[in-house]
Amino acid sequence: VKAMDSELQSMLDKDVYDLSVLPEGCTAIGSKWIYKRKRGPDGRVKVFKARLVAKGYTQKEGIDYDETFSPVAMLKSIRILLSIAAYMDWEVWQMDVKTAFLNGSLEETIYMEQPEGYVVKGKEHMVWKLKKAIYGLKQASRSWNQCFDQTVQKFGFKKCPNESCVYKKVEKGNVVFLVLYVDDILLIGNNKKMLSSVRTWLSNQFEMKDMGDA
Repeated sequence: VKAMDSELQSMLDKDVYDLSVLPEGCTAIGSKWIYKRKRGPDGRVKVFKARLVAKGYTQKEGIDYDETFSPVAMLKSIRILLSIAAYMDWEVWQMDVKTAFLNGSLEETIYMEQPEGYVVKGKEHMVWKLKKAIYGLKQASRSWNQCFDQTVQKFGFKKCPNESCVYKKVEKGNVVFLVLYVDDILLIGNNKKMLSSVRTWLSNQFEMKDMGDA
C-alpha cells in the first residue's frame, strides 16, 4: 500500500492528470497496477515497487497516438565513450531518472479510468484526463525523450549529429558527455567540478537517483 501511495503522490507532484467527466463519444482506456520486488546484491528484497500503468494496448492509432518511436543510445557509442574514458582516465558517473515517463507532456487528449483502490468517493463516474505520458501509453517513451532532449539542449549540451542520445558540453577545455538510455544516464568527463554542476542541474530539473561511479 505504501508503494501505491508513493506512486500516486509522484503523479500528483508532477501534475499528471485532472479529474474530469468523460465527454460524450469518448472512451477511457483502462489502468492497472504492476508490482515488482527489487533485490539487492545479496538477493534479499530491498524495495517493493508499485507502478500504475495505462492499458496502452487498447489505444487506437490516429486517435490516441500518432508517433511512438523513441531513440536510445547505441551500444557501440557507449563502448567508444567508455574506451575514451578508460584511456584518458576520465570520470564515469551514473544517474537514474525516477518515474521518467511522467515528465513527458502529451499532445493527444487521453482519458483513463481511475485506478483500482483510489477511486474518489462520490466521483466514481469521473475519469482521469491525462496531461503527462504515464507508463503503458504507446507514446510515453517518445514524450519523455522529447522532454529530456529539449531540456538538456537549453543547458548548453549539443546533440551528436549521428547519435540522438549522446550530448556534449565543452567549457574552457573541459568536456562532459551525457549518454541517455531510456531513463539511465552516464556522465563522462575530465573535470569533476563541471560534472558535479551538471549532476546538480539534472537533479533540479528531474527527480534523480545518484548512482555514483558507474
